[in-house]
Formats: sequence, C-alpha cells, structure tokens
Amino acid sequence: MTTVGHKVLALGLAAAIVALALAPAYAQQAGPKAKININTAPASELEALPRIGPTVAQRIVDFRTKNGNFKKVEEIMKVQGIGEKIFDEIKDLITVGAETAPK
Repeated sequence: MTTVGHKVLALGLAAAIVALALAPAYAQQAGPKAKININTAPASELEALPRIGPTVAQRIVDFRTKNGNFKKVEEIMKVQGIGEKIFDEIKDLITVGAETAPK
C-alpha cells in the first residue's frame, strides 16, 4: 500500500471513530417526547400517533366533543376504529392530563 493509501485509510478510520464517539451524545439529545393529551390535542396532533389517520383523529375529537373528556386512556377504545391492537400501540404515547392520586 502506498503512503497516500495509508493516509486515506487513517483518515477514514479517524472519521469512523469520531462518528461512533458522537453517536451516544446525539441519541441522548433526542430524549422522550411528551405524551399527547387526547382531551386537548387537535386532530392534526393526534395523527402523529401510530395507525391514527385523519379520519380516526377527527373521530377522537368528535367523540370528546359529544361525550366530554376521556377519564382514562382506555376509553379511547370507545372511538370507532380504535380497538385493542391500536390501543396497545398508542397507550404509552397518550395521556388524559394530570394524573390524580386516589383518595
């Protein structure tokens, strides 16, 4: 291998080492996202949930308008189009607001 080849190889290895060293720091910056409040979120925000498209997002908004706020996240399964499978995918991503301690 020529001197130029050694320099290219060394430069490539150095770049790989730097990239690997910075990867954990970048991953920590992302951090967890805040949960989506199904009692206050507009349809556009609800669409960010897995398997929730515009139609089901609007049904969530319409349901809470007609029936009032959700008391528990499980109540979202009362909305047409959200069954147990979808609920299992979104339950850790949603909230109904401030949790209150039992009295």
